[in-house]
Amino acid sequence: MLRIKDVDLYQLFKTHTPIIGVVHLLPLPTSPRWGGSLKAVIDRAEQEATALASGGVDSIIVENFFDAPFPKNQVDPAVVSAMTIVVQRIQNMVTLPVGINVLRNDAKSAMAIASCVRAQFIRVNVLSGVMATDQGLIEGEAHHLLRYRRELGSDVKIFADVLVKHARPLSSPNLTVAVQDTIERGLADAVILSGWATGSPPNQEDLELAAQAAAGTPVFIGSGASWENVATLLQAADGVIVSSSLKRHGRREQTIDPIRVSQFVEAAHRSWNNRSDRKSISSVSLKS
Repeated sequence: MLRIKDVDLYQLFKTHTPIIGVVHLLPLPTSPRWGGSLKAVIDRAEQEATALASGGVDSIIVENFFDAPFPKNQVDPAVVSAMTIVVQRIQNMVTLPVGINVLRNDAKSAMAIASCVRAQFIRVNVLSGVMATDQGLIEGEAHHLLRYRRELGSDVKIFADVLVKHARPLSSPNLTVAVQDTIERGLADAVILSGWATGSPPNQEDLELAAQAAAGTPVFIGSGASWENVATLLQAADGVIVSSSLKRHGRREQTIDPIRVSQFVEAAHRSWNNRSDRKSISSVSLKS
């Protein structure tokens, strides 16, 4: 099967091993817990983006995390409008690449926002296949999303979860097949592997299987990474998306702690440096 061109992480993030910090937006208009003040949402988002940038992450992804319970597919237009405003405010404060995730699975709105504000990528929870979730059955719509991206004339990259957290597949697909289908049939630019729930890391063996199946397409850790385990997890991944462990006291309802960000970034960099050293030694040994 003809493969898509693998995304160039260095061109996108100015590093081959990006750390993507998540800004969890406070409840937005029309969500059950909407507090009535968009200014409060913006102020906290700006604070978290600044903390992430000052701590050394390579990119930021913005998601409507506190809008739960989520609609399964299409969010209200007010959510799209609010997220667009917030992302633009963040872009005015930091120069890092920005991504969009519209929960639970409104990939079309995410693509629209990203294309209009010139964000670099979106995260899609279910790009292909069918998953049973707390929102009901969610079906991937890769065909519609890829056509929509083409209609917009956009180059926004699609990072897609494989067997996404907080969900179960209707069938029991082999992880290797699921990764390959997401890339080769769903045309994802990168794939994301998570644990069962927010804050839960993926299994190391699963990461290794996913990396092998991806065959050069970037594989990201999507949940559960902390400064204690990131060195191990990154042995088989190309990058990491992280939030909960960067919050004050490690509690997801708290704001981002720049000290925790710095600790995480330092641990990740040590891991990548060690991995590079091992590859260099291996290369020398092979040549000898």
